[in-house]
This record gives sequence, structure tokens and C-alpha cells, in this order.
Amino acid sequence: MTAPLTPSAVKALRALAPGARSTVHFNHAGASLPSEATLQAIHAHLKREAAQGPMEAGVAARDLIEAARTLAAQLLNAQVDEIALTGGNSPGWGAAFAALPAWRPGDRILVGRHEWGGNLAAMRLIAQRAGARLETIPSDDSGCVDAEALAAMLDDRVRLIALTWLPANGGLINPAAAIGKVARKHGIPYFVDGAQAVGQFSIDVREIGCDVLSGAGRKALRGPRGTGLLYARRDFLDQLTPAFVDTHSAPLGEDGEPMLRADAARLESAENSLALRCGLANALREALDVGLDTIRATIDANAQALRTELAAISGISVLDQGRDKSGLVAFNIAGHDAADVQRTLAAQGITIGSNGVPYTPLDMQARDLDRVARASVSYLTSGDEIDRLLEALRKLAA
Repeated sequence: MTAPLTPSAVKALRALAPGARSTVHFNHAGASLPSEATLQAIHAHLKREAAQGPMEAGVAARDLIEAARTLAAQLLNAQVDEIALTGGNSPGWGAAFAALPAWRPGDRILVGRHEWGGNLAAMRLIAQRAGARLETIPSDDSGCVDAEALAAMLDDRVRLIALTWLPANGGLINPAAAIGKVARKHGIPYFVDGAQAVGQFSIDVREIGCDVLSGAGRKALRGPRGTGLLYARRDFLDQLTPAFVDTHSAPLGEDGEPMLRADAARLESAENSLALRCGLANALREALDVGLDTIRATIDANAQALRTELAAISGISVLDQGRDKSGLVAFNIAGHDAADVQRTLAAQGITIGSNGVPYTPLDMQARDLDRVARASVSYLTSGDEIDRLLEALRKLAA
């Protein structure tokens, strides 16, 4: 079993992250703290653009920028041509979803109870227009999406299975590989929203068995906002025709006809921030250097410590479900709105998140929750930070 980072190793990594010196940050599930090296990678490219011209700087830095794609493939155990670089998790997931073949009346989309609200919005719009149906896969008694229940729902009208792997409103980890086995057995396209998972632990897209997996740069990877990565299985790419193409994704051939790219970059756009991609490349390299198993062990130790202490405070309810848990700790304080708790802590220099119904509507409604407070940890989180958060929460709950 991999050991977590030692306190001295955490201290050394924190010294490389400017934000760790200025805030007590428990909103890594929203956006984490980048390193100084990631910031420098972004700034260096912006300076190249200013000195050489943006187009010329892009050519000069092509290898550096493409390193992000190679590193992302390594992170996910994918092939380089199966990786698209995107503007974020939702743009990537949405581009892949919009590229699916036309929907027909009676088609069925099966989703987990924890599906991200943005994904649900995209799927419901399509369902409304085409006469398709969106249905929720039952959860088991732990709160996880139930693979056996999914198998019992299948027929030849099911066109897509979609899973948000790690929900935004709690620490549950859904059984992505078990769902993948069902999808593969029946030959049904399978999309995984890995926004909270990518960078938090080791991921093997072959083991998961998904056709598409999306990820965000700004969360556990500690990359810049406006970056993301998208895995699209090589043998599945022929089923994806982008809703929008340009000279990058489908350049015109000599006959004037568009030539759709054969790799996952068919889901990219020609217009993007190369500076941010330089930052993403550095963040990916840092995560791989620390080691995903080490990151997972450290995050798990921090989250377990926080959950245990929170559960012991009178008036605080820890709301996390599932057998395995992530670094996101969901809770509420009796008599306090979660958004008010967030604002009160912010005034003390402590940042947490809060999650309302629109972001994870199916699960929030099923559990009769209006809003939850989210304290999400990182491998940068120190014991002193946990103590400071707990002290503030004890005073609020008293």
C-alpha cells in the first residue's frame, strides 16, 4: 500500500504554491492552487507572444504545448491520438455528446443519480427535441450507482450510459469499472465525467471500459482554469461527428471537401489559449512526478481525518455516502445555510465550497437536500489547516 506524503514533503510542495501562503484552501474540488512553475509556464508563453507575435510564438512552442497531450495520455493510460485538449470539463464532455449520431424518438439515455447538472441540461435538451427519454439508474444501499440494476434496465433502445464518477455534492466514488463492464457487454456507448477524479488517483481508461472520459485542469490537477482533457476511445471515434468543425478539426482537402481528423483532436477547436496549455502541461508533469498513488493516499488520509473530526462535532452532519470516498467532504451545520457558512469562513480566510440543487439535482432531490457545504482537501492540505477549519466550524456549531 502506498504511503501518504510526509509532513515535510507536504511542506516542501506547499512552498512551491503561492496560494498556500495566503489562504486556507478547502475548495480544491472547485479549483485548486497552482504551483509557481505552472504560473511561470503560462507567463513565459505570454511573453513569447508579446515578443514574437502570437502566431509565431505558437509555432515555436508547439512541442511544449503538445507535451500536455502526451502527458494526459500517460495519466489515463491512453494513446496520444485518443486525447483532445479542451477548454474545460464541460466543453469537452459537451463536444463529445454533441458529436453522437442523431437521436430518435424512443431512444433512452441512462444516467447515474449523481450526474452533473450541466450534463443533464445538455441531455434533456436533446431528449426534448428528439423525443428521447432520460432515465435514472437506481443506487444501491451505499448510495452508489448499482451496476446490477443498470443491467436489468437495458434494451435495444438504450443509446448512452452516462456516469459522473465523483459527484460534486459529496465524497462518494461511483463504481466506474463495474458500470463499464455492463456497457461493454451490451455494446452501449459509455461516457464518464471524470472532472473530480482526474488528478486525484490513478486512472486506467482501459480498465474502466469507457468510450469517452472528460477531465478538468483546474481541480485535482492544479492546472489553470480554461483547460481540460478529453479521452475518446480510438475505435469509437468514427461514431463521433463534431457539431462544429474548423480548419483544425476538419481542414479542407484539395477538392474543397472537409477532411475530418482521424484522432480525438476532431473534437478540438483551432482557437484556444496556448499559454494555458503550457500551464496544463506543467501541472500534468507535476502530478505524475508526485505519483497518483501517493496523491490518492495523501488525499484519503486528509479526508478521513477531517470526516472523523467533523462527525464528532455536535450539530454537524457529515453527508458523504459510498463505500470508497474522495477528497470532497460534504456536511451541514444545523441552523445554518451552507452558503452562509461559506461566507462566514471566507471572512476568516478559510475557503470552502457549497453545492445547490441545480448542480447535482437528481441526488440532491432524492436525499431531500437544498444545499451542502463542501470542504475538499488536496495533497497540499496540512494538518494545521485542518485544525483551523475544525476550530472555526466548532464555533459556528456551538
